[in-house]
Amino acid sequence: MRHLEVAQQVFEIEIAGLKAVQSQLSESFNRAVELLNSTVSNKNKIIVVGVGKSGLVGKKIAATLTSTGAPAVVLDSVNALHGDLGIVTDGDVVLALSYSGESEELLNLLPALKRFPVKIIAITGNPKSTLAKYSDIILNVRVPREACPFNLAPTSSTTAMLVMGDALAMALLKARGFTKHDYARYHPAGAIGRTMLLKVRDIMRTGDRNPVATQDMTVKEALLVMTRAKSGCVSVVNNRGKLVGVFTDGDFRRQMSTDPHAINRPLKDVMTRNPICVREDALAAEAVRIFNEKNIDDLIVINSKNQPVGIIDSQDLPKLKLL
Repeated sequence: MRHLEVAQQVFEIEIAGLKAVQSQLSESFNRAVELLNSTVSNKNKIIVVGVGKSGLVGKKIAATLTSTGAPAVVLDSVNALHGDLGIVTDGDVVLALSYSGESEELLNLLPALKRFPVKIIAITGNPKSTLAKYSDIILNVRVPREACPFNLAPTSSTTAMLVMGDALAMALLKARGFTKHDYARYHPAGAIGRTMLLKVRDIMRTGDRNPVATQDMTVKEALLVMTRAKSGCVSVVNNRGKLVGVFTDGDFRRQMSTDPHAINRPLKDVMTRNPICVREDALAAEAVRIFNEKNIDDLIVINSKNQPVGIIDSQDLPKLKLL
């Protein structure tokens, strides 16, 4: 059998497993989300426990919950019995993962957890297991079979547990009204965080790199301003410093192709009026949106007085990791 055929079979088996788990979703899922929501709303946390492959899946679920604003910690089942139970506080909720529901290390921990006023949500493939009996809410992730040819290595089952965790995290996210801006707060170093948290003033070119010319200046003079700023355009202002237009190197080429004397004409005769611009206090995300929608090379930045205080060059965006 070719390797690709094996891969196709694995995908088919695991997809079938997910469909089976999807068909088993019930009111228990709603109850689990409501419990998690009330726990987080009350400033408590989610304690994730699991052993072996289930424990590894639990770490990913905890990371997803935490990154979406629902504080979650992983508790090692063995170390918990040697002092780490101190992380558990009244009102927390325990998310316990075990496909068989009979993992010895996890079962040893359950009586100790029950001494705290905490609720337990079980993600298991065995709703009649010992874990299920200890739990307040059971989420059934039973799959028809593992993708392993011997039906032994955790494959379909761990995928099902992971997707159930994702479903909980996303449902909880929506229930809490979590937004992209909230997500950015927890990811300040990522591209999403930079785009959603940075303001236009943080990324614009200013000073000598912000080319500005008065509308009475000639095209030739404007080209010198552009060249000094190493820019492809110049913001055009009136005698009060208000933005009235823009003149680009593309405009210059078009003018010269039809009028050899255009280089001596005043900007007010050749500029593009009502240029596309953005406020300096807008989010960088707004600037990115404008670039994507308008297909422009440069974006003029204005202040509250409609004065051009900066410019953003599209070539700067990849360097800033905003695209």
